[in-house]
Amino acid sequence: MQFTRKGLKDDGFTGFRPFKDLDAMRVPQGTGVFAVLRPEGFQPDFLKNSTAGVFKKKDPSLPEPELKAAWVEGAVVLYVGKAGPGSKGNRGLRRQVQEFLDFGQGKPPGHWDGRLVWQLKNAAQLLMAWKELPAEALNMAEAEYHTAFVEEYGKLPFANLVRARIKN
Repeated sequence: MQFTRKGLKDDGFTGFRPFKDLDAMRVPQGTGVFAVLRPEGFQPDFLKNSTAGVFKKKDPSLPEPELKAAWVEGAVVLYVGKAGPGSKGNRGLRRQVQEFLDFGQGKPPGHWDGRLVWQLKNAAQLLMAWKELPAEALNMAEAEYHTAFVEEYGKLPFANLVRARIKN
């Protein structure tokens, strides 16, 4: 697996829309995985305070040294997440992507995975890509992407704070 735009396209990802132009209604409703990518030439410029919403009364902001330590030099992929069906079967990629974008606009999240994305100054330029997968394949797929990324770069993508594990 190559963690480049071409590599993700070859692996079945679609979309690749900048956050600022992304219409969540054009994101499929089904379950799947999604990735946040930096466009060509994008360099990290960290904000002192995150634009993300507060989660359980906790500020999502991290100090700049921690952000710099998390940054993966040379990596295009900044985050890989999954979008399951939810307990009522009404979730999926569209809803997860919309909630992720809303989180960056300061709305309170249901969780704060990927929160480091919202401490990048020009986050609106970042790209969102997705790949539809059946719900039963999500945990394995997310864990495999995380493992492959760690094998290539030595650590998780910038905004992934927890490594997905295959649940038996």
